[in-house]
Amino acid sequence: MLNWKELLNQGRRKDRLKEVPSRGLASPNGRYEIERDYDRILFSAPIRRLADKTQVFPLDKNDSVRTRLTHSHEVSTLARSIGLRLAYEQYDHFRDAGCPEFVQRSVPAILAAIGLVHDLGNPPFGHQGEYSIQSWFSKNKGKIFDTESEALDFLKFDGNAQTVRLVTKLQILNDEYGLNLTYATLGALIKYPVPATSTDSERWKKQGYFDSEKDMVQEVWEATGLSEGVRHPLTYIMEACDDIAYSVLDAEDTVKKGLASYYDLIRYLEKNCAADETVASVIEHSRRKNKEFEDSSLSPQELNDCSMQMFRVNAITSMVGSVVKGFSENIGDLMVGEPLYKGLIGVSDSKILCQTLKKFDLEYGFRHKSVLELELKGHNYIHEAMDMLWVGIRGNLNSTGYSITPFGRYAFSRISESYRRVFLDCNNSFSVNYKEAQLLADAISGMTDSYLIALHSELKPLYDRHCYEFGDTAEARPADI
Repeated sequence: MLNWKELLNQGRRKDRLKEVPSRGLASPNGRYEIERDYDRILFSAPIRRLADKTQVFPLDKNDSVRTRLTHSHEVSTLARSIGLRLAYEQYDHFRDAGCPEFVQRSVPAILAAIGLVHDLGNPPFGHQGEYSIQSWFSKNKGKIFDTESEALDFLKFDGNAQTVRLVTKLQILNDEYGLNLTYATLGALIKYPVPATSTDSERWKKQGYFDSEKDMVQEVWEATGLSEGVRHPLTYIMEACDDIAYSVLDAEDTVKKGLASYYDLIRYLEKNCAADETVASVIEHSRRKNKEFEDSSLSPQELNDCSMQMFRVNAITSMVGSVVKGFSENIGDLMVGEPLYKGLIGVSDSKILCQTLKKFDLEYGFRHKSVLELELKGHNYIHEAMDMLWVGIRGNLNSTGYSITPFGRYAFSRISESYRRVFLDCNNSFSVNYKEAQLLADAISGMTDSYLIALHSELKPLYDRHCYEFGDTAEARPADI
């Protein structure tokens, strides 16, 4: 049985040997420890890089189209607003956490923090980047790994697991604790509470952490009362807010790019799910506002944009209300650790609306020729950049292979110093194969879209010369490396 006193544990891993209050007491600067986590995340360098990482539409020149950064801020805001409603309107759910003030300040704060950080580990070019990293390792696993278990984290590479690694290890200040977030925030940001080796990973859809962070995750679970397969209840709210953002806001971006219109969206909903009560209500409210706009002196483009904005407002309002309701209806099961694999949206009144909007996004937006073309280019950039960086990584720990060539030394120097420090750390006890693969995944996933392209352009002619000099061929790369 979970309890909120442990779930909102304010202790930090770096301070675990100290006596740190777990609830009800603000720090000397007037804030609860959980409230400080949001700021630690916000001011970190990886957050700023999200401004140049793809949300849905790669390298888009329209400033109104969302990036990973704007998406993350929107998820954070939605999560915080739901947290405020729950903390003030449904305090009884959290009574064992402490005084009302602690709940009312900490629950919205932790939701804002995990909403902001949830995509921090995503590679360039969105989810296509994850598939590209996975496919590169799949293609080369026989040349890199000795066992299937060594390869599993990378064959199933996922941005969520990379987020956990980034905030706890790679974002180095001057120790091995990363941003040193509270146990509460760390527990809640683990979206999938299983490793790649878990037999339950398919039901959870993905892995939530790498083998390299296994001990840290176990420490967090012990401090919060969580365990493998048991998700922090607040994580369900963040996941629901991510679903809202993906379904509603990606539809708005699809319209903003001119790939569809507001009227296309309404017709799509009417055709596929108009009988659903929630969908019908959203359509009705949206049509009413659209009629008001039609009676004013707006241009066709302004009418389209304004109508879409009001649809967004109506859809989000409806979906947020259903998440608040769904959390209250399912909190009993969540507090005994019963997994809700479908998520809160999946069991809410907004299920049909969310599912249909995602189908609209897929058909009108994600499958558009322009998007598919840029995703293909991104895929090629990632694969070729991995080929090139691998020259500098493979054999670096024992100074063998092509890593000792001029190109190998230069390629290795172009990887983040923090990442290289973790890789070269003598206390890193993982196999050489695992460490080499992880450095490559760290390096690629930490890049922005533009930086990846720029680095590719910088290294490519040098790499071609290296291949010519050492008799390497395109088919062999990185065969003998």
